[in-house]
Amino acid sequence: MQKHFSVRRAKIWTAVLAVVFLFCLIIVLVIRGGAFSKTYTATGYVMGSYMQQTIYSRDGEAAAADALTRAAETEALISWRVEDSDIQKLNAAAGISAVPIHDRTRSILAAALDVAEQSGGAFDPTILPVSSLWNFDGEVHAVPSADQISKFLPCVSYQNLTLSSDQAFLQINGSAVDLGAAGKGAACDDAIAAYREQNAAGAVVSVGGSIGLYGQKPDHTVWTIAVRDPRGEDLSAQLGTLDLPLGKTESLCISTSGSYEKAFTQNGVTYHHLLDPKTGYPAKSGLVSVTVLHESGLYSDLLATACFILGVDAGCDLLETYGASGIFVTESGDVRLFGELAFTLTAEGYHLIGER
Repeated sequence: MQKHFSVRRAKIWTAVLAVVFLFCLIIVLVIRGGAFSKTYTATGYVMGSYMQQTIYSRDGEAAAADALTRAAETEALISWRVEDSDIQKLNAAAGISAVPIHDRTRSILAAALDVAEQSGGAFDPTILPVSSLWNFDGEVHAVPSADQISKFLPCVSYQNLTLSSDQAFLQINGSAVDLGAAGKGAACDDAIAAYREQNAAGAVVSVGGSIGLYGQKPDHTVWTIAVRDPRGEDLSAQLGTLDLPLGKTESLCISTSGSYEKAFTQNGVTYHHLLDPKTGYPAKSGLVSVTVLHESGLYSDLLATACFILGVDAGCDLLETYGASGIFVTESGDVRLFGELAFTLTAEGYHLIGER
């Protein structure tokens, strides 16, 4: 009798445990599914560009607000245009003294110096003394004289910028830092950090020419990103599309630099804002745009600028150094891929070369 009772009690406990397990499984599924229960979109303004976010989360509003706040805080540190920013203070003290800087500022400056070194100075964060002569961000454009460029070009050298654990120093008076080639990618990194901390299931953020992807879409399909046609007459013109499964990494960033972004024409000659630090004039690399994919938005942004100035072959070598992928579009209409990319060319008038 005791044996039958024990067997029945064991069966009851087994049934109870099964019910408990099923209940816990349902709770887990509900929680995981709840992360996808809402799609939240938001548009803000930071780094001189619109910041557009689409977030799949139970509290997308909080995640979006956190992302924008973090990006704005970074801008307040690294923009030379912002009053009392670290970079404004650094530029004002050039040739005089080192200035204390925030950890975030230091990390961005360190990345900028790293890419400057690896690119042989094709990207240079101290380009401001010359780039300001061109006034690409202003309403009135004019080609600076050769004498003006010759006067300020010696102030452009990343080797003049030194970093310590909590300070930065520009050794030459008249030298100045511009991190415009880093800001939008850094903002994507800020957003992704916010999504991670807010436990979002997935999100996409765009800031100017940089895009950040995080997590998964509700239907678990791959992310598909449109690459802009550099010859297109409007922002919606597409060169093609990239399919990006986030299998090996939870996040990915894509940045594009193109000669179409800021340009003006004078006396029949078109000048773009991507200056060669060695000459002080717009780079003549044979490219019209470069799109770079990297886990870091900061590095994807910096590398896109460096690769544009370097050209296809040296640009591919640089991407290989950082384990990055890229799409190079030449003036003649060739589209060259570097790295394993699921890219579909849709625009007419181009020739897809494939991987180098």
